[in-house]
Parts: sequence; C-alpha cells; structure tokens
Amino acid sequence: MTAPAVPNHRHWLTFQLDGQAYAAPLVQVSEVIRVGEVTPVPGAASDLLGVRHLRGRVVPVLDGRRRLGLPPRDGEDDGVRVVMLSHAAHLVGLRVDGVGELLLPGNESVAPPPPGRATREDDPVTGVLPWKGGFVALLDVRRLCRLPESGAA
Repeated sequence: MTAPAVPNHRHWLTFQLDGQAYAAPLVQVSEVIRVGEVTPVPGAASDLLGVRHLRGRVVPVLDGRRRLGLPPRDGEDDGVRVVMLSHAAHLVGLRVDGVGELLLPGNESVAPPPPGRATREDDPVTGVLPWKGGFVALLDVRRLCRLPESGAA
C-alpha cells in the first residue's frame, strides 16, 4: 500500500513533542488551550489521558507523546498545551510540549515520510518538511486521532 499524498494545506501549526517539531493543518486546529482538568477514563487506550469539558462538549484528550511512541515528559509543564483538532464532527485534544509557529510550505519542499513509517496504516505522519536545520513531521489528523474515514459522529 502506498502512502497517501500530503494534503495541499496552505498553513500548518507547529508544536513540539520530545524536542521534535510536528505540524497539523491549521484548518483542522480549532484552538490551543491550557491542559485544565482531565477526567481519566477507566480501561481506555494508554495514550488517552481522559476527557474534559469544553463549552458544553465532552472532548477526549490524547497524550501526543504516547500516541507517537515517545518517552514521557520529565520536568516542568509550563509550555504544555492542548491543541484542539477537528475532523468532520469530531473534536479531539492533543497534549503537546509546546506550540510553535505557523508554516506556509511550498508543495515542492514536502518529502515522503522516512522509509518504513508509511507502511503502517495507523501512522499519522504523512510527510516531512525541512525546517530550522532539521525537519517538521506533517500529521494526518484523522489517523492521529484514530477517527473513522467517513467522518460519521
């Protein structure tokens, strides 16, 4: 199975996880908030921190580090935020180490994910972009949040 093409999004919001830059399409970022109170869900997946209330909605909050197989965070949580991601009718929070800046890449600079990554059907990395002496990994929100393709609620 070949990796899907990187969507032609004009702007991406960058954020940090374990010192690596990741980005989500800005059109799928509804807001960035402080972590706040998260209620654990017994028996949930290990990367689900729990749920929180956000303006009348109950929203699941994922730990971005756990979801991407990164080590737990050590130290202060000063810059930690929750990026609220939307896909169709779904809203999911993603806890990140810190929020960065907006990117406006040209399509020619986006490279496919490193070999072996795209062969995993649940891998949310759709491409990489050279950035600040390293790279930023571009994420597919639907796969990152494990949402159905149909977008049904």
